[in-house]
Amino acid sequence: MESNEIKEKQESVQNEGFIGQIQLKGLSFQVEGGRQMTKLQTISASWVICDSWAGVAGTIALAISQGGPTTLVYGPILMFFLVGACALTLAELASVYPTAGGQYHWTSILAPRSINRSLSYCCGMTNVFSWIAICTGIAIIPAQLIVGIALFYNPDYTPKPWHYFLIYQAINGCVLLYNITLLKRSLWIHDLSFFVTIATFFIITITCVARSSSNYQSSSSVWATFINDSGWSSGGIAFLTGLVTPNYMYAGIDGALHLAEECVNASTVVPRALMSTLIIGFVTSFFFVIAMLYCTSDLATIATSNTGVPIYEMWYEATRSQTAATVFVVLLCCAAVFALIGAQQTASRLTWSLARDRAILGSHWLSEIHPMLEVPVWSLMFNFVVMFIIGCIYLGSSSAFNAFIGSGLVLQHISYAFPAALLMYRRRSEEWLPASRSFRLPSFFGWTVNAITIGFALLVMIFYDFPAVLPVTGSNMNYTSAVLGVMAIFGGLNWVIYARRRYSGPRLGQSHGGE
Repeated sequence: MESNEIKEKQESVQNEGFIGQIQLKGLSFQVEGGRQMTKLQTISASWVICDSWAGVAGTIALAISQGGPTTLVYGPILMFFLVGACALTLAELASVYPTAGGQYHWTSILAPRSINRSLSYCCGMTNVFSWIAICTGIAIIPAQLIVGIALFYNPDYTPKPWHYFLIYQAINGCVLLYNITLLKRSLWIHDLSFFVTIATFFIITITCVARSSSNYQSSSSVWATFINDSGWSSGGIAFLTGLVTPNYMYAGIDGALHLAEECVNASTVVPRALMSTLIIGFVTSFFFVIAMLYCTSDLATIATSNTGVPIYEMWYEATRSQTAATVFVVLLCCAAVFALIGAQQTASRLTWSLARDRAILGSHWLSEIHPMLEVPVWSLMFNFVVMFIIGCIYLGSSSAFNAFIGSGLVLQHISYAFPAALLMYRRRSEEWLPASRSFRLPSFFGWTVNAITIGFALLVMIFYDFPAVLPVTGSNMNYTSAVLGVMAIFGGLNWVIYARRRYSGPRLGQSHGGE
């Protein structure tokens, strides 16, 4: 197929909302429902899921003990380049193949025919598990913040695991109901969330800087202080394991990919959403942490605060006002709920896409779009049930539960590495990346970002499995490797029982989603 013909096919796909078969570079797949999301809504949804400055604020405790200011200042810069390479890789592929399956679709298309089914299945299940883990990590943040408020005003209060559990499940359930019944009719919530979270960033940052104007920390303490309370004798290992916090500012950056079949002109909008999320995320996160470090005098004390929410103590110290700090925490809690709305929406579309390809046990139900609500209700419910079960782990071990945050990041980057490696295997040929694509990287730069995407995935797989603190005990152990092992077992069982006989990943010139 010639490049101009490919472009015409893409434009036809992206601008029509209908139920039926679509051909894209010989790839056949189903589009269910109409394309209702505008460019702004897609960009907003992509940003709100990451909500980078809020992600850093909610996970700042880890970075304080593993590098301190060094991790918080230089970590976001490093992540901008490393995750930026991943985002560029994804954007280039999305400009040619804008489908809800994202990484696993591209893996199926680019892989040799003999192994495309198994590779794309592994990539798809990796991506699904990563999104469930990301949703889990987001959902626990409001619970931690609410309990932190209670502790801030009542130090004698002793929180129990079931307190966090109930709040987590309540928020998760409320967001599920909203996604099922209202989201499709109120897509403006993403635009509202975008402007609210950006406004919150400015309000918090400006207020803290203004209120601390007479008590700023020295530049050397902000830019040149390395804190290693992790127990690791090597500062390099402490820094690399502490990168979970700055990396979390881009957790779910591939969200726009999985909304591609719901937005107009996806091949142009999705790459722009990825780039917008990357740039806005870096700018807000970097300036946020710099401002907080200049306004905070004793990071060590803050990290061991009674509330268990270090950012709460940082805001209190910066503003010298209990009311202001509490308002900021409430706003952060709202940002987390907004992020969970977008994350649940995105995760369900990915589950639905895999079910549409007959890759998950129960695909007959999971692949359905409710005719009135126009959302994949069963996919939303499926993800909710898995998140509910994971929430039960908190009752036994908060450390094991928190491992899902790290595992989500590990799985996320593994899913990026699959298509990046295969794109290099195909030598970035125009047969797979037509010259007419809307988002095009120079040849050498494209090879470079693809290689960085693979290398970063390997780095994450190694260092995010390391224990955060030494010596290792049952209460501080990093259970990420165990979580990954359990997910691999479930993925393997699903393959043996169901997908091995039914799953057929999309291929060029091959029907998608059939038995």
